[in-house]
Amino acid sequence: MANEIPTKEIGELLDEVSTKIPKLLTSLMDTLYSAEAGKKMGESVGGFYNELVNAGIPKEEAVKMARDYILSMKDLTQSFNQSK
Repeated sequence: MANEIPTKEIGELLDEVSTKIPKLLTSLMDTLYSAEAGKKMGESVGGFYNELVNAGIPKEEAVKMARDYILSMKDLTQSFNQSK
């Protein structure tokens, strides 16, 4: 009996999780697409670029790395949108 899988409890847990995840994703997307989030992203990318240049990375390479950083964030938010 100790090896029985608690299917009822697992089902209840999955039901609960399935109701909360869409709300969490919606809240996250609202946060990511707000004006404040855009401002913070600009500051973040600008700071990232400046740190790269200050560390001796050539400006052209720093621009590419900052662009890659933005694209990574864009890909992440798009993957959240597709899962909605």
